[in-house]
Amino acid sequence: MTYYIYHIPGKKIGVTCDLNNRVTVQQGYNPDEYDVLESSEDVDYISSKEIELQREYGYKVDMVPYKNLKPKTSMNINVTEQTTTFPCPVNKLKGQLFDNLGMKWQTEHGELNVTPKTIDWIMANVKTSMFNTDRSYVYNKAFARYYDNNDVHAKPTTVKCSKKPLKMFENIRQWAEVRGLYHKGDPKTQLIKLQEEMGELAKATLENDKPEVIDAIGDMVVVLTNLAHLNGVNIETCIAEAYNVISKRTGKMVNGTFVKDAD
Repeated sequence: MTYYIYHIPGKKIGVTCDLNNRVTVQQGYNPDEYDVLESSEDVDYISSKEIELQREYGYKVDMVPYKNLKPKTSMNINVTEQTTTFPCPVNKLKGQLFDNLGMKWQTEHGELNVTPKTIDWIMANVKTSMFNTDRSYVYNKAFARYYDNNDVHAKPTTVKCSKKPLKMFENIRQWAEVRGLYHKGDPKTQLIKLQEEMGELAKATLENDKPEVIDAIGDMVVVLTNLAHLNGVNIETCIAEAYNVISKRTGKMVNGTFVKDAD
């Protein structure tokens, strides 16, 4: 799980694992109204860094570190043989579920729980109660079958970076994660997207259209950032590895192209 330290200028610095629900849905701030200062899968690091940044920026320092906060598991669900009913309408359920990550309950079909993966399933299959529109439910058997067909307890792939993450790339990754691109994305579709952007760049270059060249190159960087992430690496690492190779090359320019010396 990735933890984010977010900064709402003039208001606060906090930590969340779901920027969209915590900052946008619950607090009402659009992505362009806050910054991501740090991100990490290490909860100990992110907890200490949050307090350090709160002091640095002059905000109120949390009395309890983020890692010591007890998960909220107080959602008063109603479990029957057929269904699990949640005490909130569908449009508020996702935020409630993220507030109750780790919550578990027993059904006749086995144990169910709340994880980022099961939240996706719940939101895709939840229904509004016919008796009370402020309540919503899922079918236990279908939920349990989802467990049978998916490794819902698998840890997410760790994305390692050999260099310090750059803020611009972190912003791109945050943008993509909020929109579900990493959760439901596919490297092959990003590769196709990259080819499309390459076509746009070729057209802009041939037409000497500088604004479109800038736009196309920017789009390609965004796609490459996401493609790297979906393949389990950070683009910073890819760039660093490539530079380590090319920095040692020698050669000469021939017809406008650098031709490396033969090994």
